[in-house]
Amino acid sequence: MSHISANAATWAAATEPYPVQLAPGVHAYVQPDGGWCLNTAGFISDGRSTTMIDTAATERRARALREAVLASGAPLPQLLVNTHHHGDHTYGNWVFLPEATAVGHVSCRAETLASGHQLHAIWPEVDFGTVEIAPPTLTYTDALTLHVGEIEVQLHHPGVAHTLGDTFVWLPEQRIVYTGDLVFHGGTPFVLMGSLAGSLRAVEQLRALDAETVVPGHGTITGPEVYDTIERYLRYVTELAAQGHQAGHPPLEVARRADLGEFAQLRESERLVANVHRAYAELDGLPPGAPLDPVAVFSDMTELNGGRPVACHA
Repeated sequence: MSHISANAATWAAATEPYPVQLAPGVHAYVQPDGGWCLNTAGFISDGRSTTMIDTAATERRARALREAVLASGAPLPQLLVNTHHHGDHTYGNWVFLPEATAVGHVSCRAETLASGHQLHAIWPEVDFGTVEIAPPTLTYTDALTLHVGEIEVQLHHPGVAHTLGDTFVWLPEQRIVYTGDLVFHGGTPFVLMGSLAGSLRAVEQLRALDAETVVPGHGTITGPEVYDTIERYLRYVTELAAQGHQAGHPPLEVARRADLGEFAQLRESERLVANVHRAYAELDGLPPGAPLDPVAVFSDMTELNGGRPVACHA
């Protein structure tokens, strides 16, 4: 187990966002508890230029991230990489403009524009502050390499996985990977807007990197051992959905009857029914990432959550 992973339990005790230096010039920015709307971001700097990886869900949290960058001694970012379009990773983009250029997969740009104020629609009661939708203006399709001083920063699109436009960020010399929401550390994977099969393929790609340090999209810093849990969960959902689909049972019934076993300890267990919805779509022959009815799916998650709507933790 890596030194980073060994210290994860200590860091998890924090309640306020905090930066973690992973290597010279390389940081993660962890927002406990890593639940709905509390992502993990990062920034890379050589002291003269900075590249940021994702922002935050609210104006207040994005401005706190901005101050954390400055407090580290790094300049504000010139480039801002979005790992995917979800608002907890992109809502804060505008706080860093116009100085920064936002970078992302071509589908990340398209989905950011199409989704608009997506989190407002799900959680209208949350004070997000001022949010100006600011999608990536520099896009790529398969891979793109950036350089922050001497630090090589590779952007890779794994195919449709968590969403249509995912990016993972690989630092080959430091052996550090920022996974975006391809990995939830301590939380339940969520493939509603992507692909179950594609998420399994993405885990294979991440494994092949042989990273020493894994910065998840949500949760504390970990090591490659986190992939084991993600893969087992995705295969569990695959089997569960196949049985339910063959029997003609609706996703909510399948999820209610499910024995989560080891996965019961993961946060946001209500995501199971959303993942079954996506698995059913794939079994029905719909293409990866084909739109599903978010109102119906979130309603099912509320039902599975004992009638309590899922709560934005930001």
